[in-house]
Amino acid sequence: MNNPSVIVVGAGVGGLSAAIRLAARGIDVQIVERAAAIGGKLRAQTVADHPVDAGPTVFTMRWVFEELFAAAGAQLQDHLALTPATVLARHAWRDGRPFDLCADLETTVDAIGRFAGATEAQGYLDFCRRAQDIYRTLESTYLRAQRTNVAGLVWRGGLRGLPALARISPFARLWGALGQHFRDPRLRQLFGRYATYCGSSPFLAPATLMLVAHVEREGVWMVEGGMRRIADVLLALAQRHGVRLRLGTDVAEILCHQGRASGVRLRDGETLAADAVVFNGDVAALAGGLLGPAAARGLRGAARDWRQPRLRSLSAITWAAVARCEGFGLARHNVFFSDDSPAEFDELVRQDRLPADPTVYVCAQDRGNAERAPAGAGERLLCLVNAPARADRRPFTAQEIETCEHRAFQRLRQCGLALQPLAPMLRTTPEDFARLFPATGGALYGPASHGWQASFRRLGARHPLPGLYLAGGSTHPGPGVPMAALSGHRVAQCLWEDLASTRRWQPAPMPGGTSTP
Repeated sequence: MNNPSVIVVGAGVGGLSAAIRLAARGIDVQIVERAAAIGGKLRAQTVADHPVDAGPTVFTMRWVFEELFAAAGAQLQDHLALTPATVLARHAWRDGRPFDLCADLETTVDAIGRFAGATEAQGYLDFCRRAQDIYRTLESTYLRAQRTNVAGLVWRGGLRGLPALARISPFARLWGALGQHFRDPRLRQLFGRYATYCGSSPFLAPATLMLVAHVEREGVWMVEGGMRRIADVLLALAQRHGVRLRLGTDVAEILCHQGRASGVRLRDGETLAADAVVFNGDVAALAGGLLGPAAARGLRGAARDWRQPRLRSLSAITWAAVARCEGFGLARHNVFFSDDSPAEFDELVRQDRLPADPTVYVCAQDRGNAERAPAGAGERLLCLVNAPARADRRPFTAQEIETCEHRAFQRLRQCGLALQPLAPMLRTTPEDFARLFPATGGALYGPASHGWQASFRRLGARHPLPGLYLAGGSTHPGPGVPMAALSGHRVAQCLWEDLASTRRWQPAPMPGGTSTP
């Protein structure tokens, strides 16, 4: 009996994760990727001969990757060098002293006391306890679960879990819930920024997102070699288990035979047959019919989200640079806040335009815990501001982009940071992201996490078409590097169960003496 064959469309973290877990169980896996490089959103740009991380820059939830490597008979620490960050992020406001959020709880409590007073320090302790409660409630009932709904969440929590489920605050909005812990508007602004981790507004996102604070306190890691290194080590692990990779290979259609996915047709006309197909891309591409009618059927909800830009997550404008930095002392992660968060997000979401006074994130990729500027002429930076995902409706004009750039770097100067680029910066706009990730309009995180139902609208691992599976940040459990890896785990688990149920495949024992996921 031949081993089942699976085609993975897309070599992002979700696709690589699924491929590793499937291949480690003896399934024949081939990855096809339309780009010239792997990684998906985990990408790098070269500036003055230096690679600059130009996608995700924060690595958390290390346990997700430890479990992934263990499932493939390896250990994460043997392949990826990680250093825990002592300063999670440095925050700055116009004409004010910076504030460091630290990994150590007592250090942060003391810092908040000096920054905003003893009452706010106590509020932070209460906030941390609430964030931990939310995370612990949702880790097994949501993050590790297959696609779930409210009833499923309650069922998994059990009767004893009902009080804990009430504490996750799904019906409260993040900004309002933060007001229960912090009176200082700067601290509400700081922790409200967690909504942007999934491309959303803190004024519309559920208070459940407070769990991000606990995730970060559990560990933010600096990756030796840059974030792009994560994709490289995942690919190496996959290839060690026989996974084949084809770059520059564009899929035109997901094929269907006798009511189930049967392979793919490439843009050049070549057909690849398979027992199952994993799509690691934005669900909007399927819902929009970009991969054929069979893959679009059954996605009415996703098509609705795809057609309504206000249900999309945010996009961004980024600048990858090598520059001299003067004045402000940078940490690895830095946030320079606007003067008015309500106005900023009103412009981004309701008015659908670039903010007049943007918050700017700067990742200083050569800074470690010592925070010393690197020796030599300049250092690698990624600067980012949020932007609406409207590239397919009303692209931004050159003047709008230039004005945003002027205002972003003006904000840095107002906070004391002067940049002197040593080479032309590489700018990426929502239109560029839309070309990289078709059908998204430039949205970087799938659907926005606005309202209590948003998380339950995300599709799970199984597509309505049998034999087709979904991975990536637009699916359950959500966006971000570890979440994408978890989606790949869910895909492998579902696909494995479905193959076993057909009795066409005899499971092989896995490391640890088990043949189950």
